Amino acid sequence: MLEPGRSYDDLVAGFRWNLPKRLNMAHQVCDDRAARDPDRLAILDLSEGGVQRVTYGDLRRMAEGLAHALAARGVARGDRVGVLRSQAAWTAAAHIAIWKLGAVSIPLFKLFGTDALRTRLTDAGAHVVVSDPEGVALLDGFDLDVLVPEGMDLPDTPFETADTGPDDPAVLIYTSGTTGAPKGALHGHRILTGHLPGVEISHDLLGRPGDCLWTPADWAWIGGLFDVLMPGLALGVPVVAARMAKFSVAECLDVIARGGVRNVFFPPTALRMLKAADAAVPGLRSVASGGEPLGAEMLDWGRRAFGLSINEFYGQTECNMVASSCGALFSPKPGFIGRAVPGFDVAVIDDQGQATTGEGDIAIRRGAASMMLGYWNRPEATAEKFRGDWMLTGDRGLIEGGFIRFVGRDDDVITSAGYRIGPAEIEDGLLTHPAVATVGVVGKPDPLRTEIVKAYVVLKPGYSPSDALAAELADHVKTRVAQHAYPREIGFLDALPMTVTGKVIRKDLKARAMRERESAT
Repeated sequence: MLEPGRSYDDLVAGFRWNLPKRLNMAHQVCDDRAARDPDRLAILDLSEGGVQRVTYGDLRRMAEGLAHALAARGVARGDRVGVLRSQAAWTAAAHIAIWKLGAVSIPLFKLFGTDALRTRLTDAGAHVVVSDPEGVALLDGFDLDVLVPEGMDLPDTPFETADTGPDDPAVLIYTSGTTGAPKGALHGHRILTGHLPGVEISHDLLGRPGDCLWTPADWAWIGGLFDVLMPGLALGVPVVAARMAKFSVAECLDVIARGGVRNVFFPPTALRMLKAADAAVPGLRSVASGGEPLGAEMLDWGRRAFGLSINEFYGQTECNMVASSCGALFSPKPGFIGRAVPGFDVAVIDDQGQATTGEGDIAIRRGAASMMLGYWNRPEATAEKFRGDWMLTGDRGLIEGGFIRFVGRDDDVITSAGYRIGPAEIEDGLLTHPAVATVGVVGKPDPLRTEIVKAYVVLKPGYSPSDALAAELADHVKTRVAQHAYPREIGFLDALPMTVTGKVIRKDLKARAMRERESAT
């Protein structure tokens, strides 16, 4: 943990990544504390409507029983295992069990459609998935061994955790891009250590007496899994598990009250919905937000609604929690997302990989503990992610007085309700519909979600534009790709803007979407 009572500059100057030669996240989040203090509260599970108190001792027994069950099904060191579950204590136990085996967990989002799930599981070469009854239905027809731990008679015997090192593969998290299938960012067991400084800072030095952590973000997202769940367990801060099929202000306030929550990670869209409802949330000690920049107006509202400053943080699946604000250490700077977290060298670089005082590419120097090992089976894509000693984030920005300002994406990834959505996967899904000849997908500005998915479709002969067909295409994406990434608007065109090599010119479609937005207002 970061030493309290020190200034930001002192924390940065004195920080070193002291990674042990042997490291397994199962020890960090469960085994070590279960051995010292088995009755300490780990997870307050509200996911089934009641209240279940899960101690570290309980969590270790759950994980060990599941590890035995996975081993009995042939899961061995290095194997990839899917986790298709929402927030619940068994979700945490599933990841821990997989790490105990020295295997690699794959967080999977339950809003994914069949095609999206198949793409990820096939690419990873996974043959086993830990799920729940709802998830089993989503995997119907897949050639997989699916375990639902709630309904299993699991052994109540110890399981020896695998002897792994910080760079041994532990988790494979898929991230969307602008071209091709989603890429799997492979992380070692050091990923959790790499997250801890940023999580602590974004919550005004998390780990104080009475702290209790929750997020409405799904634990299948890196923001839920490694910005909340695993750091909370590692730091001894109780984590609340509460399923929310769809964010609701009333349900959110109920979870905070029932769970005794004091520290929350709110995605920006959740903050916008709370602001629209003029909701006051007293009693919190810290509020963090990340995924997209907040404006000065939102920060001002946060001070009135929460009685504290919202700490913005910044990162991505490939290297997360690299910058943050921290009201306990320094005053936020309006329009900026914070300062580099201790342990991270964050810079804005030019095309030659040199730091620049003007606008450039936001980059992170190699050596950060939360940086990925590489893209799964994609050495070329991994090499393209780096410029010399710097990992490129794909974002443009500038740095003034140590504060980082986000200017914009350097690609066409759509940021909607805190999720990063790759247009290629949506386009591929739409092209499987018999009516679609060609399609281009872009983000269209939206006041609540930042952007919505907008699809421009050219129909095949024999099909005519209609509201009914637009709804059918949207449902097609919901089923095959993801419920959270379907096009909320579909425009029918006679032709798409194309390059001479036949590629869709997305910047022209994005300009068209911008004009539509401006004319509508």
